[in-house]
Amino acid sequence: MHSVFQKVEEARNSCTPAALCIVTGTTGSTPRKAGSKMIVYADGSIYGTIGGGGIEKEIIAQAVKVISDGNAIHMDFQLEKDLGMHCGGKMGVFIEPICTSRKLFIFGAGHIGKALAKFAVDLDFSVHVIDPRPEMFDESFKNCGQIVQDFVPAASSIESDASSYIVIVTPKHVFDEDVVAAVARKPHAYLGMIGSSRKVALLRKRFLEENILTEAELDAVDMPIGLKIGAETPAEIAISILSKIIAVRNQFELNS
Repeated sequence: MHSVFQKVEEARNSCTPAALCIVTGTTGSTPRKAGSKMIVYADGSIYGTIGGGGIEKEIIAQAVKVISDGNAIHMDFQLEKDLGMHCGGKMGVFIEPICTSRKLFIFGAGHIGKALAKFAVDLDFSVHVIDPRPEMFDESFKNCGQIVQDFVPAASSIESDASSYIVIVTPKHVFDEDVVAAVARKPHAYLGMIGSSRKVALLRKRFLEENILTEAELDAVDMPIGLKIGAETPAEIAISILSKIIAVRNQFELNS
């Protein structure tokens, strides 16, 4: 039987998105006492318990949010008043993300993909680069997952989640469009595609006419990708992309 601490270590080692929930204090009648622990995973599944019922349901929901935004929180509950639990005591619960590293999938190992991967690794992203050209993977990608596979099959098979980021910077427009179609309905926190305003307009027109994606789904894709900072070089474009991703990760309000 694994202990909660063993499960925490497993999550840390594999960088599995999860949160540790600890009862920090109780007053009166409560389902569990201070020190009770529970791990919540990104899909809402749990290991351990802090007592079940309304309090556990609420903590699971809050923990999933913590996993997504990466910020620890402390919450206090009056069980009867706040959650309708007749035991009627008070509980404090601390929720801490176990692994804050986010998956970043980069489709395209060219100049922009290379610069983006380099910067993102330094900012605690778990970077996975996809490109069918093995010669593109030099020492610059040594700290990244390397997926040497055609873009569309790889797009169909990647295991993204609600805290994943997907960037599409392949060498051809047709590849970019096919990858957007393949990943748009996968879970993700951010999806962006490189391209001019004209390219984006043509994609939107075709996708709507052919019922590939809905207008709402297209609106959720950041295209043209990144913040509008007048970026020109691959490094500048990579910085504009990563700045937008960081803003999404930190939930900043932007008018870009």
